[in-house]
This record gives sequence, C-alpha cells and structure tokens, in this order.
Amino acid sequence: MPPHKDPLAKTRGHSTYHAILAAIRDGIYRPGDPLREEEVAARLGVSRTPVREALGRLQEKGLLEAAPGRGVAVSILSMQQIFELYAMREELEGLVARFAAQHATEAEIANLERLNDKFAASTDPALAAQMNRQFHARLYDAARNRYLRQAVEDLQETIALLPDTTFIQDGRTGTATDEHRTIIEAIRRRDTEAAKKAAVGHIKAALGVRLQITKAES
Repeated sequence: MPPHKDPLAKTRGHSTYHAILAAIRDGIYRPGDPLREEEVAARLGVSRTPVREALGRLQEKGLLEAAPGRGVAVSILSMQQIFELYAMREELEGLVARFAAQHATEAEIANLERLNDKFAASTDPALAAQMNRQFHARLYDAARNRYLRQAVEDLQETIALLPDTTFIQDGRTGTATDEHRTIIEAIRRRDTEAAKKAAVGHIKAALGVRLQITKAES
C-alpha cells in the first residue's frame, strides 16, 4: 500500500515553488545566481524540505542548472534559447488572441480595456510588468482553452529567466499599450485573424526590445 502523502506538505511544496519562481522573475535571484537551500528556506520562512523539492522541480524544468559544489544556480538563457522562446510565444499568444476573439464576453473585453488603461498609467517598469501579466492572464481566461492556457503558463515560467523587463526601455509601455488596444479592438470585432496577427506583432515587438536591451548590456 503506498504511503499516505500529507496534503499540507504538497501545498507547501507548491507555494515554495511559485515563491522561488516569483523571486527569479522579480530579479531577487538573477541568471547565474546560486541558490542554497538554507538561504532560500530562511528567506521564505519554510523548512528545507519543501525548498529541496521546489529546487528539484525547477531544475527538472530547466529553470535551474547544476553549479559547482553540488549546488544549483538560476539558468542563463543563450541567445538561441531566447529566439526559440519568443518563437513559441508568438505562436501561443496568437492562438490565445484568436480564441479570445471567438469566446470573450463583453464584460471580459471591458475588463481588458480597464487593465490596459492601468498598464498605460504605470510609470514604474516593475508595476508595468505586473499589469502586463494581469492583462495577458485575462486574455488566457477569455480564450477558454485549458490546454492552451497550461502551455502558455509553462512558457511564462521560462520567460521569468529573462533579466529585466522590456518596460525599462523608454517608450515601451506606450507602444505596448497601443499594441494591446489593437488586440482588444480585433477581439471586439470578433476578427480572429486580425486578433492573431496583432498578438503576433505584439510579441515580435517585445523581442525587438529584448534584443536591444541585451545588446546594450553586453
């Protein structure tokens, strides 16, 4: 008979995993930084057991890599990996927008507009990034496809490895706001192909900014 698993332990492991992922996304742990069980456990206020499990899961997903001394470090994406990541993001976000044009309710469309207005008003890059994530999360809701949503959310975990948000570039929040509006307008018209095209263009623009930031930092 298999041993009984503590549901609380599973919950702790799940929350610890997402807490570490959020710390990577927020730049607390940056690409190349080592992660030690003791330090992470102390930061999160949990025991080492859920931390060990979370680190193992993150390593399995490629978000952490082996480091000298039997430890792990936040993975560093190569330029080829960045291109591959954005290529997948274009395809998935395009599908999301196309499905949203089919299924979004009027209330959901109005909420996308409200979120985009809040995003436009964000003067802090970190806040802009947070509002952008909320906007895209509501798009995923509107797409009404659980499998597509899971694929996009898995991809978003890897995107967390990208250092800095593209909204640190002057003017990017403004252009992204306009790109969001184009997506919303196509969804309102129920124009599936226009919505997909607008979403793909949005991600292509984000890649362009990402490459400019990477070049400036190199």
